[in-house]
Amino acid sequence: MHQPDHRRDPHRAPRPGAAQQDRFPAGDRFADGAQYIAGRLTRGTSGRTHTVVDPATGAGVLTYELAGTDDVDAAVAAARAAFPGWSGATPGERSDALHRFAAVLGAQAEDLARAESLQCGKPLKLTREFDVPGTVDNTAFFAGAARHLQGQSAGEYSGDHTSYVRREPIGVVGSIAPWNYPLQMAAWKILPAIAAGNTVVLKPAELTPLTSLMFARAAAEAGLPDGVVNIVTGAGREAGEHLVGHPDVAMTSFTGSTAVGRRVAGIATATVKRLHLELGGKAPFVVFDDADPEAAAHGAVAGALINTGQDCTAATRAYVQRPLYEAFVERTAALMETVRLGDPFAPGTDLGPLVSHAQRDRVAGFVDRARGYARVVTGGEAPGGDLKDGAYYRPTLITGAAQDSEAVQSEIFGPVLVVLPFDTDDEGIRLANDTPYGLAASAWSRDVYRAHRATREIKAGCVWVNDHIPIISEMPHGGYKASGFGKDMSAYSFEEYTQLKHVMFDNTAVAAKDWHRTVFGDR
Repeated sequence: MHQPDHRRDPHRAPRPGAAQQDRFPAGDRFADGAQYIAGRLTRGTSGRTHTVVDPATGAGVLTYELAGTDDVDAAVAAARAAFPGWSGATPGERSDALHRFAAVLGAQAEDLARAESLQCGKPLKLTREFDVPGTVDNTAFFAGAARHLQGQSAGEYSGDHTSYVRREPIGVVGSIAPWNYPLQMAAWKILPAIAAGNTVVLKPAELTPLTSLMFARAAAEAGLPDGVVNIVTGAGREAGEHLVGHPDVAMTSFTGSTAVGRRVAGIATATVKRLHLELGGKAPFVVFDDADPEAAAHGAVAGALINTGQDCTAATRAYVQRPLYEAFVERTAALMETVRLGDPFAPGTDLGPLVSHAQRDRVAGFVDRARGYARVVTGGEAPGGDLKDGAYYRPTLITGAAQDSEAVQSEIFGPVLVVLPFDTDDEGIRLANDTPYGLAASAWSRDVYRAHRATREIKAGCVWVNDHIPIISEMPHGGYKASGFGKDMSAYSFEEYTQLKHVMFDNTAVAAKDWHRTVFGDR
């Protein structure tokens, strides 16, 4: 009997008793709406709805009302009202609240992992072992950082005055997060801001709002005051742009594509806001001829395929020195063919679907066009069978592409690795830098001098040596060039959510000071 194809019907409800109902009860958890304003869930007022879709099955799991401009106004008003109390709390009080927050998140780890896998298609082993633990660790880190706002030491720099620096919170921060790491991006946006005493309105991607909402509710359960963390789930053109341009928002933090980042920057700078942008990437993976070839091949597969390649730091361009090139291509393709595609909730699944069928089709378009100028060594297709209804795409390796080709220069954001050869070290580093982006990179060598040269000369915010992808809360994440500016995580991120104030005390008690003669009178 013919069954209708529901892959492109996001409004189809799950069948009674179907497996997706056991994945995460999104409909029950968010029956009151997908906006979190002033400590409660509410429904959006835009007059339009959106359906969260399980990308592994094509089934709708939650239909909610999108935020409109009135919801953004309400969220900003709640954040503004909460700001005096929260910014006036002592660093120790904010630290204690964030420690409780980390404990609540840890207790909810399994729910968070399942919700993230449901809305994104990530395998549970990734959400359980990477997304959720990383978020809990970030929360604990910023709980400690809240007590350590640093300024220049007080001193008599002019001779007649004592100067010191205060770091103060900025105000209401309006943040916009992407769909690829919804939970971690919510944490990266919210935690440094509130640790420094700011209040936040976060707009997550419409595709993946579940864990951002759970994160905000966990903050309330930990005792953070209502209005400190607010979530508005709406379209970028309506809710997002209104948030960025809002006169009561003092800072905008955006993570997403470079093209949208330019739009955000234009709106934010028109209202003279503090701006933080973490944009696209096209990370090079540079393998010198003295590298461990087995380590490089394993690193390339893991670095290219994490989160189905939907990672702005994923390895996308492997440059391999000529003596290792053929063996690297052969071994990397063989390893890619061992990767197990499957249901994100099934044991043994290595790779889940892309976040949507639209994203799967976008990735497929890049690969299909590449067939006209390059060779697809492995992959390059969507699987059939039990996975045909999901947004799956096989791990793909491409060779023979020119440096100026679309596959090498553009962010594909899928499970696709392009491999190119190089001859000299100078050429390898030059090619690594030859895109508009500069977010992350890696260098593979057993020669410490060669590796150090690569870390100096590759223009990227992070350069790994003999690994690719690991991140830690203590170190910053952010880019060069068209990958944006500003840092997430670390004390460097924390400082970005503060404004500096110079305080200067006269020490002389002299009424007519010597410098006054430059304005009036004589010595």
